[in-house]
Amino acid sequence: MKFRTEVDVVPFTAKTGYNSNILAVGSCFADNMSALLRRAKFRITANPTGIMFNPASIAATLERLESRRHVTREELHESNGIWFCYDFHGSFSATSAEEALDRMNAAIEQGAEALTNADCIIITLGTAWVYELKDSGTIVANCHKQPSSEFRRRRLSADETVGLLTSMMEGPLKGKHVIFTVSPVRHLGDGADENFLSKATLKLAVAELVAAYPSADYFPAYEILNDDLRDYRFYADDLVHPSAKAIEYIGEKFFGAALSPETIEMMPRVLKIVAAAEHRPLNASSDAFRTFCRRNIEAIDALGGKVDLSAERHHFESFL
Repeated sequence: MKFRTEVDVVPFTAKTGYNSNILAVGSCFADNMSALLRRAKFRITANPTGIMFNPASIAATLERLESRRHVTREELHESNGIWFCYDFHGSFSATSAEEALDRMNAAIEQGAEALTNADCIIITLGTAWVYELKDSGTIVANCHKQPSSEFRRRRLSADETVGLLTSMMEGPLKGKHVIFTVSPVRHLGDGADENFLSKATLKLAVAELVAAYPSADYFPAYEILNDDLRDYRFYADDLVHPSAKAIEYIGEKFFGAALSPETIEMMPRVLKIVAAAEHRPLNASSDAFRTFCRRNIEAIDALGGKVDLSAERHHFESFL
């Protein structure tokens, strides 16, 4: 007897491993997946300019990173003593224009390096709804709590979205393995019906793109949460974001599809060492704890330098 529909994820042809450099951009779900990968000691950079939800802002950011185009003073705006840029998350804003520019341009340099070096790009699309500045028609990545009267809200068409994704594939992402996913986070502020329309638009566009580019894959995070898990116990208290358990489950599905067999075999060993380094002993000077530290150093050595566990090694060695 079967009580749930498990989503089967077809393994990707291109595989990611500990020797890969990964860049993840997009919605907060991109940060969720990045946190799992980072804890497992993968080389990953996530959202160097902050969380983004719509394809237009993601495309514009990737193009900026590719060209290393710095933010200019003219792109900044001031509100209540805070300087901000519509292309950046609020965490980059500052009380002086100079500090805001320094933060943003440092992020561009970091992101440009990550994009250049990346073998694998994970792009998580959150919504097809966009906010345009009425005076310029520019789509913003973040409204920065400015008056709604300054914006025009509209939904990108599937054709527009395909065009934006194509510009990424032919530009900054050319020659790289790209994994697209549609965020399972529900944008109920758009209304339930409009949220479904938005997600459907994104899925249609990604399906067309994956069919056209052999270097692109689709990971069904949206389908896993909405069809496989399909229960409010797998949501956080806000009933919008996935719970920690759901993220962990989706992560396991992602690892199975994206990672090489050697990497999948190695991950539990790496995570065991990471967890051991987080352990706080009752008596750090005891022989038992020193033996524990030596055993973990041996486990690190057994990995043959394939994973950067230098911080964990230093931690264990500090007790010897």
